[in-house]
Amino acid sequence: MNNIKIRSPHLEGAEVAWFAPLCNGDDAFLGQHDVRYKSDWTNTSNVLLTADRLGYRNILCPSSYQVGQDTLTFASAVAPLTSNINILAAIRCGEVHPPMLGRAIATLDHILKGRLTINIISSNLPGTNLGSAERYQRSREVIEILKQGWTQDYIDFKGEFYKIQLDNTKPVKTYQQNGGPLLYFGGYSPPAVDLCAEHCDVYLMWPETEERLAEIMQNMSNKAAGYDRKVDFGLRIHMIVRETEAAALAAARNLMYYIDGDAQKGDEIRNRALDAKSYGVSRQAEMRNLSDDDGFAEAHLWTGIGRARSGCGAAIVGNPDQVLAKIKRYMDMGIRAFIFSGYPHLDECKLFANYVLPKIKTFSMPEAQGRRPDSAPLSPLAAGVRS
Repeated sequence: MNNIKIRSPHLEGAEVAWFAPLCNGDDAFLGQHDVRYKSDWTNTSNVLLTADRLGYRNILCPSSYQVGQDTLTFASAVAPLTSNINILAAIRCGEVHPPMLGRAIATLDHILKGRLTINIISSNLPGTNLGSAERYQRSREVIEILKQGWTQDYIDFKGEFYKIQLDNTKPVKTYQQNGGPLLYFGGYSPPAVDLCAEHCDVYLMWPETEERLAEIMQNMSNKAAGYDRKVDFGLRIHMIVRETEAAALAAARNLMYYIDGDAQKGDEIRNRALDAKSYGVSRQAEMRNLSDDDGFAEAHLWTGIGRARSGCGAAIVGNPDQVLAKIKRYMDMGIRAFIFSGYPHLDECKLFANYVLPKIKTFSMPEAQGRRPDSAPLSPLAAGVRS
């Protein structure tokens, strides 16, 4: 781990983010959908605004064909209601013509006064089936076009997917200076790793054992060094924290009440996702297969959630001290950003904020990287480190 190079070794804390459930997957029990938790404006905005009020520094607004809500539309509507929190808006590359996407991003960043971050997504668009290399090449071209618009007075681009010439980039200029919003990115295939190493700022990983996470981070560090760059590292993982370890374990078991004994139902849920056959999802399945009889891949890393969910398939489970110790181990490895979630999302958001969040020094990645143009803090909470 000594060879892992990160952009921000001087930062002692972490960006602690929550998850806005735009997807229809927020429930008290996996495999048993309750209309009270459906993905709609009322429920999802309530989660986001609660996270803002409780002191989370960012929140992921995901993008998927199944979400039921459009990411940028939702983010634009909720943005004026927020006070401190950043919004991590997922952008599915290829959906929108890049200059028009740039204009939408700039508009949202101005509404948020610089509190926008972007999650680059390279999955297949609904009804299409591009290969991995082609999808990441398309994302590379979108990023390069956006960056030209953010840093130049013109766009002059010729690629495999786009050929664009524009002599006016004022519509795409963001509120943030120094290159536009930070780009967060997740992906495990060689084309994905190469794209992040060349162009992105925060490499998001799904949960794995600490040993395997260190291997992933080392590989990314080596790739980024080839471009004379460094990236920061983030972890997207679920959370189950209770006053006692026994209560946390009971909550984990309770979450799977409708899945236990019905493996077919879990398979059906996982296979609904567009990325169900991706390499990253296969790594989550491999980790589950290596876990003990109770579903733990290592201490406090529980893989049971992945039995009924595609994508991020594990949770930190324990009492407040155990959860905090696990997070600090990740931070010692060089992880600087966390995106937590839980079931139901609103309840777990409050529990983590009550038991653990006040014990973590937190910051906003854009502020840490000097992306905002004004030196004045947005509020006392957003001024930097929160202890």
